[in-house]
Amino acid sequence: MLPAAVVSHADMARLLRELESIDNELETQKARHQGESGKYHLPTMSQALSDFLLSNKLDITNDHVRMDLKSQVRKLKDHAPVMHMTFSTEVDPESLQDIAAWVRHELHPQALISVGLQPSLVAGVYIRTPNHVYDMSVRAFMQDSRKLIVEALDSLKEPAK
Repeated sequence: MLPAAVVSHADMARLLRELESIDNELETQKARHQGESGKYHLPTMSQALSDFLLSNKLDITNDHVRMDLKSQVRKLKDHAPVMHMTFSTEVDPESLQDIAAWVRHELHPQALISVGLQPSLVAGVYIRTPNHVYDMSVRAFMQDSRKLIVEALDSLKEPAK
């Protein structure tokens, strides 16, 4: 399961880098304290990684779990389905996390979102998946309604009888 804080491909890359950094730190601690059966001192980790480990019930101090986790996160980063969403204005991080949570609950549990910005949309969103394109923008609505608008304007031009 991916936490809501991991929204994009860049977030996945950041999660993987942090995981590799923690792995290096724990391996260094293990080499320094060889023969001692003490506990590891975990380095500070991001909220995203903490949530990821907690939601998946993973023990990062276990070498085998850590190796498998790095491999799985690498695969997920390279092969997770990506939904491209283009907005007319910048989206705040909280709203983007809500959107990601909804997409993962309703569509695919490992989906990532690629966010774009295009002011010409006026309002709404343009969504592109590998199989479909959904244009839910005001611009598309206006283009679809163009014929009705032209007819309404033409009816205003006709002289009264």
